[in-house]
Amino acid sequence: MTRSATRGVVYIHSAPSALCPHVEWAVGGVLGMAPQFEWTPQPAQAGTYRTEYSWVGDQGTGAAITSALRGWNHLRFEVTEEASSGTEGARFCATPALGVFHAVTGLHGDIMIPEDRLKAAVVKASLGETTLELEVDKLLGKPWDDELETFRHAGDGVAVRWLHQVV
Repeated sequence: MTRSATRGVVYIHSAPSALCPHVEWAVGGVLGMAPQFEWTPQPAQAGTYRTEYSWVGDQGTGAAITSALRGWNHLRFEVTEEASSGTEGARFCATPALGVFHAVTGLHGDIMIPEDRLKAAVVKASLGETTLELEVDKLLGKPWDDELETFRHAGDGVAVRWLHQVV
């Protein structure tokens, strides 16, 4: 079976200095090579560092990287995987307080919410357990975006790596 290649980015928003080499080792284990991360201080949280790393790999590499990093205390990160031939893309976010969020993304990066999850949100709201707005926010990853936003902005001015579509 032939696997399609895809691209993505690992954004480590904050990691304590002692954790940085372990993050590199974990990502390298998934990619099958030692990545060269360029760590810079994270101004949003003293004593932590941030980095970005563009990767190329098989479909599902984003999920594998997320699995390798999940559950590590004090680590905030995001992993993206571009859509490729026959497969939608993916977005993963993780924070110590919220755990991991996963969303399927379309060709242009929009989050695609499955019909059954939308129906479940409508039912929960109609039963008075929550509001539809709150449930849709969860489906879109808003709690993770809210927590990570400070860390993203603290990285303004860092080098931007443009991704190109894999053919």
